[in-house]
Amino acid sequence: MSEYEFTLKFNLPNSQFEPNDYIEQLYENGCDDALIGVGAKGYIALNFIRDASSAYEAISSAITDVKTVIPQAKLIEATPDFVGLTDAAKILGCSRQNIRNLIVKDKSKSPLPVYEGTPSIWHLADILIWLREEKTYSIDDSLLEVAKINMNFNVASSWQKIAPELQANIKDLVV
Repeated sequence: MSEYEFTLKFNLPNSQFEPNDYIEQLYENGCDDALIGVGAKGYIALNFIRDASSAYEAISSAITDVKTVIPQAKLIEATPDFVGLTDAAKILGCSRQNIRNLIVKDKSKSPLPVYEGTPSIWHLADILIWLREEKTYSIDDSLLEVAKINMNFNVASSWQKIAPELQANIKDLVV
């Protein structure tokens, strides 16, 4: 068993319910390993530290636990995944400038951003894999595993937004 830390953010489409109404139920139904945040009405976030045999097991069981209590909850984002340079540096315990220099210096081999702008955004897993394989950085296995699984959940969530009649055509164009 390993310990996995991650955050799940959900939308609660039925706005008549307050997120606070669910805290006790979530705690009693498997989310006793989560810090629950209920800032904005209609949203809830849970920061988990969960023991499991894999990151997938930890994250998928957490999603199942939430959906057992709040069946209408819709996963918005699993983190860590989308990061800017500052976020990546914080996670890795180094400076933003260090990460930026690595990416700029090795532009041809560095991971491509998901969004290129100000700021640019990457999948954390892509940065971690690149740093491990190309730059021989020591990357925590559980962090990398969580980042990969969260990326998969977030991509799958985005994929569902594509009109079903376009999915096959779009897949053919981007593969």
